[in-house]
Amino acid sequence: MRSPSEVKKILEAALLASPEPLDLTELKRLFQGEISVDTLRNLLAELAEDWKGRAVELAHLASGWRFQTTAEFRPFIERMGEEKPPRYSRAVMETLAIIAYRQPVTRGDIENIRGVVVSTQIVQTLENRGWIDVVGYRETPGRPALYATTRKFLDDLGLRSLEELPPLEEIAQTLSLESVPTAEAGVRPANTEPSAESEAA
Repeated sequence: MRSPSEVKKILEAALLASPEPLDLTELKRLFQGEISVDTLRNLLAELAEDWKGRAVELAHLASGWRFQTTAEFRPFIERMGEEKPPRYSRAVMETLAIIAYRQPVTRGDIENIRGVVVSTQIVQTLENRGWIDVVGYRETPGRPALYATTRKFLDDLGLRSLEELPPLEEIAQTLSLESVPTAEAGVRPANTEPSAESEAA
């Protein structure tokens, strides 16, 4: 049986080497059944604590665990990239916000809230980024597609679940997008009523 310190080193090596988050099932395979899921959780929590206060942190996201640069140092790392982060239009941001806070929704639902037609290009932009996907079809005439956000959307925001979603303004800032004020977007979380006045973009 491996010692806890050795297991943590193996976890650390695997997570640092992986370009994508690793979930508990994938991490458990490293030890061929020697380590229980509960033990893995505890050791990952310890490993996250070991890295606290450094420029890199071990984050628990929707898709699993990954090492990432802390928020304080991300602006410096971004300067190394030749390409600037993509910026999206107000219409794209409003559509994403509606899906995130009211999911699952159809294009018709989004159009009712925004007060304008949602173009196919907007939906394709969000699908191509991997932030939304079709999760089913509404049992109404025409069986319109139901859209919801993906785990990648949560991963890109550094979240584990939809319950951790920040206010809409913070989503825009985190993704380096054009800010969409809540009142103008006409969107509220699913447990409240939408604004009576939808803006026509």
